[in-house]
Amino acid sequence: MEGKSPVYLDQSADIDIATKRILWGKFLNAGQTCVAPDYILCTKEVEQKFVSAAKKVIKEFFGDNPKTSPDYGRIINDRQFQRLVGLLKNCNIATGGETDSSERYIAPTIVTDVKPTDPIMEDEIFGPLLPIFNVQNAYEAIDFIKGQEKPLALYIFSNKKADIKQILANTSAGGVSVNDTVMHLIVNNLPFGGVGNSGMGAYHGKYSFDTFTHKKSVLHKDLRFLGEKLGAARYPPLSDSKMAYLNFMLAPGPYFSFKYLPHIIMFGLGIGAVYGFNYCSNYNGKFNH
Repeated sequence: MEGKSPVYLDQSADIDIATKRILWGKFLNAGQTCVAPDYILCTKEVEQKFVSAAKKVIKEFFGDNPKTSPDYGRIINDRQFQRLVGLLKNCNIATGGETDSSERYIAPTIVTDVKPTDPIMEDEIFGPLLPIFNVQNAYEAIDFIKGQEKPLALYIFSNKKADIKQILANTSAGGVSVNDTVMHLIVNNLPFGGVGNSGMGAYHGKYSFDTFTHKKSVLHKDLRFLGEKLGAARYPPLSDSKMAYLNFMLAPGPYFSFKYLPHIIMFGLGIGAVYGFNYCSNYNGKFNH
């Protein structure tokens, strides 16, 4: 499983647009996608507005009876169908809930009054069931998300830049969409992958190449006298002065590439030659006087 991909929805978001985008991502292929929104975190007030808007959006998407809609899918097999039906037991269904085993049909369903210990909150749902868990603010949402396995996707619906920043900084997920769902998967120049239990590595474009490519380290050095003298302190017998030199050279600090050392030396010799020439010219002038 890819972890339960959460949605954080607050009062600053346009509820009608947010509801459309959340339900599109959720009910795509009847919820059987790895990046489907798995549950919503919001206040009770936002929940009521969302449920009201969701009933209208479901009708807009799939008509009066989603079962007859050519745009609404079915559960892939009987085992998964029975698993999903089992998750609905003892749930408070705000809308939907209808099932038909002969077609493996489960209606677009929204569940409210959810507790963290409910079976529907234990594992990735991978079906058209959308539970809503109430939180008071973004900080409670962060705490809840951090208490779960790291998700493959995280969705934030908010116009509060400070809250968005806090969620991004204090949670870990394979990918994030702000004010949309699923779309980060479609953008080919964004890496797609998980973290922790939701997967390792990433792919899409260059990121696919990087994931399946071993970055081999290769160091080239020459055998010249100067380079050998600079590195001679590593050879035994060691002394305090050698150790002090090695500690200095190996200490963290600004990166210095030794390939530029000959140029620096030649630059220094050039400056020395100029000063030497000027000194000799001045000295000869004084001597002639």
